[in-house]
Amino acid sequence: MTRARTLRFYIGKRFLMMMVGALVVCMALIFMIDMVELLRQSRSAATVTVWQLMWIGFLRMHAFTEILIPFAVLVGSIGALMSLSRKSELAVMRAGGMSVWQFLRPGITVALLVGIVSVAVYNPLATRATELAIEQMTTHFGNETSFNNSGSGNWLRQDGADGPSVISARAVGEQGLALAGVTVFQYDPAGRFIAHIRADKAALADGYWELSRAAVAQAGKETVRYDTYKLKTNLDRERALDALGSANTVSIFELPGVIAMAERNRLPAARFQIQYELLRSRPLLLVAMVLLAATVSLRSFRQGGIQTMVATGIIGGVGFFLLTEVSRQIGLAGLAPAFVAIWLPVVIACLGSITLLLHQEDG
Repeated sequence: MTRARTLRFYIGKRFLMMMVGALVVCMALIFMIDMVELLRQSRSAATVTVWQLMWIGFLRMHAFTEILIPFAVLVGSIGALMSLSRKSELAVMRAGGMSVWQFLRPGITVALLVGIVSVAVYNPLATRATELAIEQMTTHFGNETSFNNSGSGNWLRQDGADGPSVISARAVGEQGLALAGVTVFQYDPAGRFIAHIRADKAALADGYWELSRAAVAQAGKETVRYDTYKLKTNLDRERALDALGSANTVSIFELPGVIAMAERNRLPAARFQIQYELLRSRPLLLVAMVLLAATVSLRSFRQGGIQTMVATGIIGGVGFFLLTEVSRQIGLAGLAPAFVAIWLPVVIACLGSITLLLHQEDG
């Protein structure tokens, strides 16, 4: 019993080390690529330092890392199993009477634990880091980024006591209640353009947006700057959430409340439901990655074809991720319930991998 426990611990440790190693490599690549973009943007900010850019890049990195966790688990599992096979450890285990399910059990357990920790601990930290990155970007880059040329702004048309207006924001925080890098095109009740407003930040209050460090340019007049400027709106918190809220900035513990609030006010909640199911399904998704890795990594090195096996595993993982993205878009379009759109591809991957392993193990 003690020897079996020691062996399971050894195998689980190999899986964990390989998964963490793959994830660290992914994080390093994300950080370097994002730093190139931040250095490009820093040309428009005279006061930002390299250390501040690195801090912003570190904060922004975590949102992308969450997306790559399943891929890191897949690559790490392939690496762990191939390492065991290269040293003939798998052959010895099989000769000792261990089945594929027995030496995969530690890897599956590690994947489950990694999934639970990534959802319960890392996800809230990542969403908070994203909000801090938005604040840092606003502080150091202000309103100098070109919104119209970026092609990635958040746009909103609203009405107010002073007439309608169109708001563009470079970044959205606090589920749509806070904006950064704000541009406003204001019109009178008759629909005639009257003012162009640029502000560093905007916060939704009761019946108005409070703009910070705003520059108001009216036709035929010089630009006037205000530390605080109020723009009237008929939006409330629920409708701002529907218009501007991003599911990626809401942690798993906040999502049920956000979904309930949206449904209570008869607002679309599909993107929040999809995000919630994505997070809930992550532990099983990581188990599916271990099983998928096992289907292409159990061949002995003496039989050759190792490069083909690795390439097959990577291609299969990419194909699976494409399938999950198509299914996610189907759920966002309302063509399938969120639960079905997210969980069905994961269950299919698990069952398909188990079937292949049964065929390889028992013929």
